[in-house]
Amino acid sequence: MSDPQNILDTRDASFLLGKCTSGTSDTATWTAKNGWMRRVTEKIDHLSKNYHGGDVDHLYLRLQKIGIAALDAFLQSNVTGPPLHWKSAECIFPLNVANDPEKLRRIRRALIKDLSVDGEAVYQLIPNIELFCLAKCVLNHPASVAPENAPDYLDGCWARVTVNFWHQKLLTENASSLQQIIYEDLDHLEQHLRDRSAKEDASRLVQKATIHTHHGFDQKAREHLQRATEITGLDFVLTGRLGKRTKFQENETSQLVVLAKSADAKTLGTTPVPTNSIDKISANVKRLVFKPDELNLNDDTLLESIAFSETKANFPSANESNISRSLATLDPSNQPNLQPLDSIILLSYASSITNTSPSDGLTREETLPYATRVLQDKCTNWQVYTQALLVRSRIEGYRSRTIERGVLQLQALVDQVIVETTPNPSANTSALPSIQVQDDTGTPSFLPRAKPSESAPAKERLAYIHQLASPTRWELEAELASRWVSLGGLRTALEIYERLQMWAEVALCWAANEREDKAKRILRQQLYTTNFTEEFQQTRTSMYDEEVSVEDLTVERTPLPADAPRLFCILGDLEKSPSMYEKAWEVSSHRYARAQRSLGKYFFSQGNLQRADDAYAKSLGVNALSHSTWFSLGCVRLQSENWAGAVDAFGRAIQIEDKDAESWSNMAAALIQLPADANSNGADANRQSPNDDPVAADGDDEDISSKPKTDPQKRIRSAFVALKRAAALKRESYRIWQNLLNVAVKLSPPPYSDIIIAQSRLIDLRSNIEGEKCIDVEVMEGLLAHLIAVSPSSRSPIENEDPGKINSNGSTSTTGPRLGFGNMLITLIQQRITPLITTSRRLHLLVAKLSLHLQLPAAALEAYEKAWRCTLNTAGWENGTDEEAEMKWEDVVDATLELVDAYESLGERMKEGGNERDLVEKGWRFKGRSAIRGVLGRGKEVWQGSEGSERLQWRLKDLKADK
Repeated sequence: MSDPQNILDTRDASFLLGKCTSGTSDTATWTAKNGWMRRVTEKIDHLSKNYHGGDVDHLYLRLQKIGIAALDAFLQSNVTGPPLHWKSAECIFPLNVANDPEKLRRIRRALIKDLSVDGEAVYQLIPNIELFCLAKCVLNHPASVAPENAPDYLDGCWARVTVNFWHQKLLTENASSLQQIIYEDLDHLEQHLRDRSAKEDASRLVQKATIHTHHGFDQKAREHLQRATEITGLDFVLTGRLGKRTKFQENETSQLVVLAKSADAKTLGTTPVPTNSIDKISANVKRLVFKPDELNLNDDTLLESIAFSETKANFPSANESNISRSLATLDPSNQPNLQPLDSIILLSYASSITNTSPSDGLTREETLPYATRVLQDKCTNWQVYTQALLVRSRIEGYRSRTIERGVLQLQALVDQVIVETTPNPSANTSALPSIQVQDDTGTPSFLPRAKPSESAPAKERLAYIHQLASPTRWELEAELASRWVSLGGLRTALEIYERLQMWAEVALCWAANEREDKAKRILRQQLYTTNFTEEFQQTRTSMYDEEVSVEDLTVERTPLPADAPRLFCILGDLEKSPSMYEKAWEVSSHRYARAQRSLGKYFFSQGNLQRADDAYAKSLGVNALSHSTWFSLGCVRLQSENWAGAVDAFGRAIQIEDKDAESWSNMAAALIQLPADANSNGADANRQSPNDDPVAADGDDEDISSKPKTDPQKRIRSAFVALKRAAALKRESYRIWQNLLNVAVKLSPPPYSDIIIAQSRLIDLRSNIEGEKCIDVEVMEGLLAHLIAVSPSSRSPIENEDPGKINSNGSTSTTGPRLGFGNMLITLIQQRITPLITTSRRLHLLVAKLSLHLQLPAAALEAYEKAWRCTLNTAGWENGTDEEAEMKWEDVVDATLELVDAYESLGERMKEGGNERDLVEKGWRFKGRSAIRGVLGRGKEVWQGSEGSERLQWRLKDLKADK
């Protein structure tokens, strides 16, 4: 790796930077008004037009070398360390600018503002920002890319993707326009490789995965990680092994562990040589034993690491599990060292899990073994080890036993990065304010500064920086402050935010502590000033002064800070003022999508659905890849009954994130409400067409587009498929399952198996809360009626079902139920519904009818008796005189007569499972008479002489006559 300073001092670099041999230049060139980045771009244009180099030393190679050197120097000074031994301002700017603090401050402020994209700003105090701006200008220029037919064409393209991705990371939030540029380049690179049938490098695949994870495309990230794993030969598995986690644990239990092994253990002495242009600089890097400091847990209960069992039973053979033979014999406590790129792959998998799973204990338990496995290596890359410590500290910050080490480890990493990226006072050109707690060198440090002999060199730290995409020094400090806020350490967090001059976060801290007045004052002092005299203003020493009233801050600052759109939006949130959102939209030149999102949320809360719709649409005009905005727009259109628009909005949300169950469910709700003429060419959605194929209605996830255009149930089928997808993604939502059940019964013919599954799931989720009320009685009666209709009562449906009646596509045939439908329904009623029945007569009758169908007369009679008792125990029929009491009396009469009929028809049958002399009920006449007499006696005072009473009397006479 060449020294970046030497590269930036070459003749070509000096020409681009506009420096003369004397170190001076035209002053007009360096004014912020003219635009320094624009001037560098013009210099590259001039150089490319007038360049007459040889065949070997091409211009694009020189430009790439300059851009990569500037980017590496920037990352070294802000992410990895160690400190630069030279001043970037003197190397980039002419001496008359570098030695003038006021000129240097103005031009750096202009560069910070030039890096804003779509209203999103970078951190205002980035040290050595001129290095990144130079890399951005050079690597994004077409002259830095080789001709497309050249062998090193991909190197220039990858350099452009790399610098643009780091630009994206520097922004407060992702900028849609920059994201589009990045992914256009990635698509072009993939197409270029496909056209030439070339193989991708593993390091570039991991870098792609990092880009996808940052933008939330975790499925793509895992696909690239899988391909990288196949190339590197990494063999790993997340499994369980017996072990002890606590000091006083007596019995060994299964513990999650990642077993991993690199393909070739012989190459562990040196890092593999990357093939892309940026990593070529750091090729052949020796793997030194230098590692950042790792803090011990020092807990009185937990062990420092899991003590895995050493017994032979803890090492399953490859034949007994899905673990490969090479991993089955590994000792979890003593695994071989991994290649650095393999360690990065494991950490990337962990990031992918965290990004796509809920933030709960299970997710953290699944993620921790990946970081633990990387930390087990005795010899690894400095930056990889630092990233693993960071991942572990994030996970441990949520457990009471490990939260102390999680915070202290994060603090140690923050101080390490600050120490490693802060130059000595003699060379300090950073714009960051100093910290009060300092070591003997004047730099803040939680742990002593490492000696040069104990620290890894820059080339090792930068070797995998683009695959790791490690956070910058100010991002780490902001994360530490956020951790302190979550722990209640507001004062400590405020000190960090104020030192970093992150005024938006300072205001949010005060607002979270119910000090919105102070938060408003801080924000307004960044955006507005007073009409006081200049002498009075000079007496203000604090960045925000509590003596200044909010009412005095009325004059808008000129120029506004680079993050003004964000500040205006936060102020609008605190003041609930839509004018602030509109101001943010205006100052960002109509590019700050959050301003319109906030407006949409405000108007939606006020019930102004049309303006909310317009605001969300404008936000999507800037950032069309925002899943949350499409979802919010769909909700607005649902409220305004714009069903077609809601379907479109939720459809776009699903295209961006197809694992969002709420989007699938809401789209189904909109599809159900679509008018009939919105699909099926205006056919009546409630009328079955004679040409429709009844087989396809069974509810499998078939392609909706394959339905006939004249299908009147197209929207219902679409809604059903959407709800099935939502239920698969969010199995714990009973509302989704209820909606699935309601939609499924509207199909003709209904998908019987799916209906049973939905009802079973509702019982799982709601039976403990609602009891028998979670059962849809009408649906169950319809299912039973269908079973009885298609299965002869003389035989069990289990025997009647013919496997040959199932079509090849898995749908139901037109001549009978699906394979397993009878078994599923019988199991549901007998094992799931029957134990829940308490007061529902209809459910008892359902059990009775099923028992009759299965030729179980004793069980059927028992169910009839329970149904009669449920009706008899209904309050209000014995002594009421109103219409409601009369209806209840009629129900009691009907239930009693039904029971007597059941006694008469079932009493003399043979009991199932008994011998020929075992009858279902020998004394059925006596029981029938007793039931009628009991009802007549209880209703004698009110209902004697009524029609129901006479019916019972006649039935009682019949029973006496049959003696």
